[in-house]
Amino acid sequence: MTTLKSGLIAVFGTTFAYAAGAGPFDGVYKQSAEADCAAIGEDGGALRIESGVFTGVDNSCRMERPVSIVDMDAKIYDMICTGEGSDWQARAIVMRAVDGGIIMMWDGYAFKYEACPAAVPPDEAGGDAAPEPALVIEPPEEDAGG
Repeated sequence: MTTLKSGLIAVFGTTFAYAAGAGPFDGVYKQSAEADCAAIGEDGGALRIESGVFTGVDNSCRMERPVSIVDMDAKIYDMICTGEGSDWQARAIVMRAVDGGIIMMWDGYAFKYEACPAAVPPDEAGGDAAPEPALVIEPPEEDAGG
């Protein structure tokens, strides 16, 4: 009984950890070459996968029950979705593209999305924040005659 209980705790603990933490495809992806990576979920913007949630244009899906596909950097998910006034479920395959983006396949459709460049904080991108001046401490001068 203890072995069964430990096994169930391990399975449910792993499922919960996946749902609450970062997933293998987390990132922001362009819907087109001209997409605005800051406009997530908007027409002409980007889509996001974060902590088991896919956010597209006017919809979002919980990515549940991930199953690895043998010998591929890919998983198949049960997608529990809502948007545009309705709820639906579907299965989708997400795989890492060779260029670092993703390929997403739904029943009868496949989409390739390029990864958006990582966001750079304003102070690192030459924004308003100025760097702190360095504090230089020089050693005391020694007495030459001493």
